[in-house]
Amino acid sequence: MEYLSTENILIIDLDAAEVEEEELEDSLVEERIGGIGITSYLYEEYKDDDPIIIGTGLLTGTTFPASGAGQITAKSPVTGKLCHCPVTYKVGLEIKYSGFDYIVVKGRSANSVYLWIHDGVADISDAGSLWGKDVWQATDDLRAEIGDDLLQTMFIGPAGENGSDYAQVCFNHWNSPDRFGLGKLFGSRNLKGLAFRGMGMIEVADPEEYVERSLDILKDIKTNAFMRQKGVGPMLASLGHADMTEWLAPVVHRHSADYFTPYATNTGLFTDESPDRLEESEQDEPGVLVSDIFALLSLKKIGLTAPDAGQVLKACAKYGIDPFAVAELSGGSTPDELTGSFDTLRGALNIPGKELFTPWCPTRPIFNDFGLSDDDTLDWWERRQALSMIFGIQPMFALMSPELTEENMLELAGIGTELELDQDLLDSVINDICG
Repeated sequence: MEYLSTENILIIDLDAAEVEEEELEDSLVEERIGGIGITSYLYEEYKDDDPIIIGTGLLTGTTFPASGAGQITAKSPVTGKLCHCPVTYKVGLEIKYSGFDYIVVKGRSANSVYLWIHDGVADISDAGSLWGKDVWQATDDLRAEIGDDLLQTMFIGPAGENGSDYAQVCFNHWNSPDRFGLGKLFGSRNLKGLAFRGMGMIEVADPEEYVERSLDILKDIKTNAFMRQKGVGPMLASLGHADMTEWLAPVVHRHSADYFTPYATNTGLFTDESPDRLEESEQDEPGVLVSDIFALLSLKKIGLTAPDAGQVLKACAKYGIDPFAVAELSGGSTPDELTGSFDTLRGALNIPGKELFTPWCPTRPIFNDFGLSDDDTLDWWERRQALSMIFGIQPMFALMSPELTEENMLELAGIGTELELDQDLLDSVINDICG
């Protein structure tokens, strides 16, 4: 697979401590397109090994708007079903830049390990010095050891090591969309996580046309009224929670976007410094980056102030536990009660539809109605999530922008690869995923 690709599939056998590579063939892309189309295929191929599959979308890391996402495909230890979790922030594209489109992890290591994937090389490395540390410590220590602050991580914390059903695989320092207990799955394999770094180049069949059409789509998006807003407050207001912006205002420091995503879906809260501070903080991290809008909403509903909610979110990120589960299931109403519940949480969280996709993403549109009726909404949401994780689109933004159409994703895929990828193929792949 020459274009929009590294051409490589990485196979890691933790039992045997062995690494091998396979070539990503054009024929597989012509049959499955990319992203969860291919991670689902690889899961079935290695199903007897109960694998963890990590992948990137066909457009991930390109100039197509919001094309920064990757995905994890695995059987959830909580639901017992195959699920797909988006990989957000800057981690998704770093997977591809590190030299691999897809990574198959099978088996269980005899000792704690992490996978260090960089510039087309993959190492199974001893994690003895990282095991037992929280997500922040492990990420900071590994970056210091490697000597690269831009290294991207997917790590578990104590929650995953201890086998909590609510353990998350976290991305760098922050909580993730994982509502499936994938952190528990990593822990059961003695896998602290993965670290990525790479300077890989992505070849495009017709780069000038690809960039020109990407910019055309971006211009269309920027004409939409929602683009005048930023952050999680307006997102929640669009979903009917207008008071969230005012509640958050005392601690909002900045907003940030995932790679090449036109809307800033993440909000930084300063809880230990003035949010108005402009110069660099003297603290390592004076706040928390928030992307989980429902965790934030649940913490507000139980009576926390925004500063206290920020402190709880920070503690959850360090421990590697789902903050929405903590807010919903702990029974606590103070920061101490909530953080003290991490090891005793019990109960089930609702995962809508076929339990394929994370309810970290709202199950309806954000900002724009997309012309849907109530009866169409859940099916639309599942299709939209599948679409975003086939092509590598930031999944929240996929719920915002009608300008991101199936037609223009297929068009750019064709320009980028010179393969015949049409609507019938896309329908077939989505139907196979969603059933």
